[in-house]
Amino acid sequence: MPSRDDHTASPPGRVRLSPDERRRQLLGIGLRKFVERPAMDLSLDEVATEAGVSRGLLFHYFPTKAAFHEAVVAAAGRRVLRTVRPDPGVAGEAAVRQLAERFIAQIVRRHDFYLALVYGQSGPLADLDDPGATATSLRSGIADLVCRALPGIDPRVAHAWVAYAEDRALQLPPGTEAETEAAHCVAALGALSALALRP
Repeated sequence: MPSRDDHTASPPGRVRLSPDERRRQLLGIGLRKFVERPAMDLSLDEVATEAGVSRGLLFHYFPTKAAFHEAVVAAAGRRVLRTVRPDPGVAGEAAVRQLAERFIAQIVRRHDFYLALVYGQSGPLADLDDPGATATSLRSGIADLVCRALPGIDPRVAHAWVAYAEDRALQLPPGTEAETEAAHCVAALGALSALALRP
């Protein structure tokens, strides 16, 4: 259903946007604020004010405060997956190395954001009784990228490796170079794969 700001004259300060553009705008504001504080602490009034819309219009797109928070967390998870994805045309170990470098760099550079995303929220695929679901969902997405890069790999190995790389990155001090850590993680993936092939 189109939003009412698409059918009436826009009041001063409000930019006229299509429903999809307005939803993206609201999520974008939520994502910027999510960097500063946990999603559950986001003020819907702040988001509406920055967008130049009423709080009621925000609820037209997100029927509850929880729905808005979940949408912001889901968008943040998608952003992480886009950030760590290997370049098109890169495959095999080179793709895994790229993925590892980007994943580690993301966690080191935005440590608090990553912790809030995967451990501090109820995630996009979660219900409120499972606060770890965002971590599981994000790890599954990254493991899927590993399986695409290395089609013969055991998916269980890919999942275990992502958890290992994540935990290692979370313990690194700020400013750590991702390349050295990525080389270690790629070697660890090879070792895990070799162990999985043993009878």
